[in-house]
Amino acid sequence: MNHTKKNGCLLSIGILVILLLVFLRFGLYFLKSDGFSGLSMLLPVLLLGFLLSALCTSASFAAWVYQDCKRRGEDPALWAIVVFAATPFIGLLIYFLHRSEIKTICPACGQRISVRANYCEKCGTYMKKEENNIMGKQGTYHLKFIITGIVSIALMLVCLTGFIVSAVTGNGINTNIISNDQVWNLGAISMNYSAYMDDVWKLDFRSASEGFVKEQNMTIADADTQLLYADISCGSVPDGATLVLWLVQGDVAKSMDVTNLSEPLEYPLNEFENGKIRVRLQINGVKNTVSEIYIQ
Repeated sequence: MNHTKKNGCLLSIGILVILLLVFLRFGLYFLKSDGFSGLSMLLPVLLLGFLLSALCTSASFAAWVYQDCKRRGEDPALWAIVVFAATPFIGLLIYFLHRSEIKTICPACGQRISVRANYCEKCGTYMKKEENNIMGKQGTYHLKFIITGIVSIALMLVCLTGFIVSAVTGNGINTNIISNDQVWNLGAISMNYSAYMDDVWKLDFRSASEGFVKEQNMTIADADTQLLYADISCGSVPDGATLVLWLVQGDVAKSMDVTNLSEPLEYPLNEFENGKIRVRLQINGVKNTVSEIYIQ
C-alpha cells in the first residue's frame, strides 16, 4: 500500500513538473524574443489553452488508468506514465490491449483468481456463484476522471480550431512590413541555417513562401558613424523574384533591393537614432540565398 501511495505521489510530482516546464518555455520565449508583439492576445491565449487542455486530458485519463490498475492488481504508476507520455489516445489503446481482468482472492488459500472462475486454480475450492456475481459486477469507476478528460478534449478542440482559423485568416496577426511590432508569417521557409551571434546575423535558406519575412533586432550604438553591412548572394533568381532589405525604427522605414548585389552593401544609419532597429529581409521568390548582415 505504501509503495502504491509513493508511486502515486511521484506521478503527481511528474505531472506538475511537466506543467511547470510548459509555463517556463513560454516565459523564456517571451523574454528572449519580442514575446507576442504583433499578435492579438487571443492567439497566445488559444495556444496556451490548447496546451493546458491537452495536458489536462492526458492527466485525467492517466489518473483513471492509475485507479483502474489498482483494482486489477497491475502496476498503476507504470501504466499511468505510459498513458500520459504516449498521449491518452495511443496510451489508452495500448492499455486496453494489455488490460487484465479483475481478480478476486480465494477464501481458502488466498490465491488471486479470475472472478469468472468456478474453482480456485491452486486449491480447487469451489467459488460460489453469488460471490462471483457480486464481485464481477462491472461499473463505471472514477467517473470524475473520465468526465474531466472528455471536457478537456472538447476545450482542446475548441482552442485548436480557433487558433487555426485565426492564423489562416490572418486575424490578429501583424503582417505589415513597416510596423514596429514583430512581423508574423502565414507561409513557410525552407532554411539551412539561421543564427545571430557576435552581433552578426547569418541567414541561409533554400526557398520561402512569397512575401515571407525574416527579421532580426539589432542595436545602433552610434548612428552618425556606424554603417549597416550586408553581404548577400542569391543563388537562384527566377523572373520577377526579388529580395528586399528593410530597416525599421519608429516612424522611419527604409527599403533597398538586394537581389543582385555585385559587392557587399554599406548603408549609413544617420537617418536613424541610437537604439534598437528592426532588420528585415522580405523574400519574394529568390532561392538558395546566403546572407550576412551586421552593424559596425
